[in-house]
Amino acid sequence: MTETDQGPVGAERVLTVLMELAKAPEGLSLDELTKRVEATKPTVHRALASLTRVGLANRLERGRYVLGDEFLRLAFLHQDRRLDSARMEPLLDALTAEFGESTHYAVLDKDEVVYRAKRDPAEGAVRLTSTVGGRNPAYRTGVGKVLLAWSLDAPGAAAAWARTHELRPRTETTITDPALFVQTLEEVRAQGYAVDDQENELGVNCIALPVFLDSPLVPSGALSVSALSFRTPLPELVAGLERIRSIADAHDVRTRLQTTGS
Repeated sequence: MTETDQGPVGAERVLTVLMELAKAPEGLSLDELTKRVEATKPTVHRALASLTRVGLANRLERGRYVLGDEFLRLAFLHQDRRLDSARMEPLLDALTAEFGESTHYAVLDKDEVVYRAKRDPAEGAVRLTSTVGGRNPAYRTGVGKVLLAWSLDAPGAAAAWARTHELRPRTETTITDPALFVQTLEEVRAQGYAVDDQENELGVNCIALPVFLDSPLVPSGALSVSALSFRTPLPELVAGLERIRSIADAHDVRTRLQTTGS
């Protein structure tokens, strides 16, 4: 069997090894990586050698490999220089200070949301599964429902999406009925915000709003305020909607759909 038959080769092989290292902060051995990328041991060893030479991977004692400091430097440099993240971070700071809860800015990537920025309060931080660069299925998050509502706004688009995607339950409140999902997206578009009623993580709810940084009609992403349900119940978050919008306005971040002529 050739190397091509056994797995990715060349630049793709190197990138595949790099991505597997990113999933394992505790490090991986050569044998573990070989199994994960389904390639020969010499192939994976050459990929590791290439990554190590340029500082994107480091070899620890006992033959384990981790992401290198150069990779982390580049990743954080890129994150800090993203224009949308840079614009959103002062707003997230202000919302976290106002509500004493965690805030996020996320974008849609196919069927998932990717968190571009996150702020936690100095004390009593909500321990969510979300991390900067992390992902969650869009259908069961507040930010995801906001972004799906706008991306699936054509007649029949949401129903078609629901027919081709399995709405798996994460908690008892996750929306799994396609008809209810379609109705929910219609309501989100009408009211201009979405909620997550412990649908993605037990004990955590959130309110999410679209963010129009580049276009008055198409959201560039969505922001959310997430809270422990026992500390800040969902109705209390919804009651703070206009406060969120006012703080966003003060930071020159639009969270309302701009109608023609407005």
